[in-house]
Amino acid sequence: MRKLISALCVLSSLSFGSMIGMEALGEEQVMGGTASAAGRGFAGNAKTGDAEGLSVVNPARLAFDTKVVFNLNFLLEMDAASNHGSNYIANNISMPSFNLSFPMGDFGAMGVSLWQHYASSMDEEYENEKASQTAQIVYQGSVYEIVPSYAIRLPFFRSMSLGGSAHFVMGNTSRSLKLDGNTDDLDEGDVWGAGEYTLTDYVEGTWEIKDHPAYYTMALQYRGRMVSYFFSFTTGYTLSNDLEYDFRFSEMDTLANNVYTREIDIPAMLATGINYRLNKRHNIMLDLQWRAWDKDVENLGGSWNMAKVTETQSDFMMSLGYQCDGSPLFYDPYWKRINYRVGAWYKNWYVKDVFEAGGSIGGGFPLGRKGTTLDVALQGGMRFADVDSEWDETFFAIRIGLTGIGNWGQSRR
Repeated sequence: MRKLISALCVLSSLSFGSMIGMEALGEEQVMGGTASAAGRGFAGNAKTGDAEGLSVVNPARLAFDTKVVFNLNFLLEMDAASNHGSNYIANNISMPSFNLSFPMGDFGAMGVSLWQHYASSMDEEYENEKASQTAQIVYQGSVYEIVPSYAIRLPFFRSMSLGGSAHFVMGNTSRSLKLDGNTDDLDEGDVWGAGEYTLTDYVEGTWEIKDHPAYYTMALQYRGRMVSYFFSFTTGYTLSNDLEYDFRFSEMDTLANNVYTREIDIPAMLATGINYRLNKRHNIMLDLQWRAWDKDVENLGGSWNMAKVTETQSDFMMSLGYQCDGSPLFYDPYWKRINYRVGAWYKNWYVKDVFEAGGSIGGGFPLGRKGTTLDVALQGGMRFADVDSEWDETFFAIRIGLTGIGNWGQSRR
């Protein structure tokens, strides 16, 4: 199990998608961003069912599962960014989440998730032909969480459940700014003495929560015949990033070495959602998430007069989705057994004056008789930046998820 978790963490750290906020925390991944949720615009955290499994934003939903659910998700994304005539295209593949949950009858249900919260990555080289100078910038970082969850239905109100989860934070970050030497200002007779050299501003560090092992989410879920809804609260916490700065000359000599810890206060989050079901198969979903940032995020910064902070704003996301549940009967025509999904979302980033709007379509394709499903979602949209320091981006992504359902630990009939 330890080897499996280590491998999943490595895959998570390779993820990237956006150029916005890389000096701060990077791109924030959607909580509960599975392939099935992506197909309906990331809505549906209030939706219950054997194939829904664990929700990071709503752990109380877990109590209504009657089968074991295993869920593995992959993301393939392309981003086209532009800023003042400069253009950049990034392609990436990552695994943003892994979930496993299992019911325990009257004792509730348990689950665990490996979920990527923030990610930033970039590897770009710039050449100035007139100045005979090149520069290279490399970012690589990820903040990921291991999230164990537990939920139980109330004894005398079986339509309601309580759930909680702990978020154990880990991760790393690094940045390298490499600049070749420029001898244009030297006399022709002195150029030979400068030789070929590079200056590199390098910083790396690790992530953890300050003065505490984890932060927590608590949720309440109601499931009715036609309407289900939830409320959840996620505690605030302080991210601690222990950094080591090296200013290097030609990658061999360290001119300056400094150790510094930056601290980032992540505010508490409120979330709610509703699922309205029509004719047993048609589901209309609306989810809301809100986090009130009141402090700026300290940047990696360092040399060459880089900005010290990234200004923040209230982080808000609204998701609207629809899903037509497929027939559970194996002998029905295949097209009737498919889950059809469509959705849209709007999001305020934590970065000030950055907004995102997107839409998606998707489907859940059954594999075999036991309920295993291949989930596919196509999504696209834009990120708008009203400040000159950030990029405008257009993105397109394909999310693929494999959901397995089983009866582990239960006797066969």
